[in-house]
Amino acid sequence: MEARDLVQAKLYGTEEEVIRDALRHLLRARPDARLRLAIHRYENEEISLARAAEMAGVSWAQMREILLESGARPRLGPETVAEAEDEIQALRDFFADRQ
Repeated sequence: MEARDLVQAKLYGTEEEVIRDALRHLLRARPDARLRLAIHRYENEEISLARAAEMAGVSWAQMREILLESGARPRLGPETVAEAEDEIQALRDFFADRQ
């Protein structure tokens, strides 16, 4: 089976949609992969600690400990206004999901 088969069967509009959906399901099924991806993106793509925690499905404090245990050095505090706004939104999203 290939992505194009699902498009040809009219289950998806594009192969990109198939891949996005497959990745979403993979990350739901594999919390370890979701966590490793969050660590990778935090270290390499400059996402905030709050966004990494949201991606990994853990609290901010847990993510900080995970980063320390993995040898990553947590960046504490936003360096720009955009990063601060990103962290605020991530925290709002996190708490909204908990209600």
